[in-house]
Amino acid sequence: MKTLRNHSLSLVFLAMFLAALIGQAIAGHAEYNNEHIAHMSETVSFWRYVVSSNFGQAVMENWQSEYLQFTTFILLTVWVVQKGSPESKKLDEVGRESDEDQKIGEHAGERSPKWARARGFRLWVYSNSLVLVMGTIWIGTWFAQSVTGWSSYNADQIDHQEQTISWLGYLGSADFWQTTLQNWQSEFLAVGSMAVLAIYLRQRGSPESKPVGAPHDATGVEG
Repeated sequence: MKTLRNHSLSLVFLAMFLAALIGQAIAGHAEYNNEHIAHMSETVSFWRYVVSSNFGQAVMENWQSEYLQFTTFILLTVWVVQKGSPESKKLDEVGRESDEDQKIGEHAGERSPKWARARGFRLWVYSNSLVLVMGTIWIGTWFAQSVTGWSSYNADQIDHQEQTISWLGYLGSADFWQTTLQNWQSEFLAVGSMAVLAIYLRQRGSPESKPVGAPHDATGVEG
């Protein structure tokens, strides 16, 4: 029980993710077959739909926008700040900070990770490992979205007896960028509104909020 409690945040979000993904698959399968019935086309089984480019595109276009959101947020908050927001660093800590502040190299403690004590390339990799991994996942899911979207687009073109296009042609199409930017703008709006609303609003007990009694201009963890 202690292990479950200690990892409850990640486990709860994993369960919510799986439930939402399964729900999306069920609803998407029903909608897909309804469209095929309306056009007097052959319906598909649930498992065939799950491995289809139609479902893959729907999933990947959301995943890539989420990872883009976190990648840009991680990078931007190194140098840009928002006074009064707990989503921002303190105003006088802009930049990559000193080795002492970051507890790396000779300033690493006994419990610091091994790579925090390393030098050169290994230290650089570990110092930027979060954004490197998040960025890699974003690029991978963005690529997967483009491939599944391209396949789905060409399938529709074939159904309507119209000409198919190349992958590069699809990357420059309005269809690809409409779905991509539709997700990007919502992610940027959500992060920006959180940074601003958290200046004035509170959620007692949440690490994403300042203490209830903290002044509005308290920035980062000053409160």
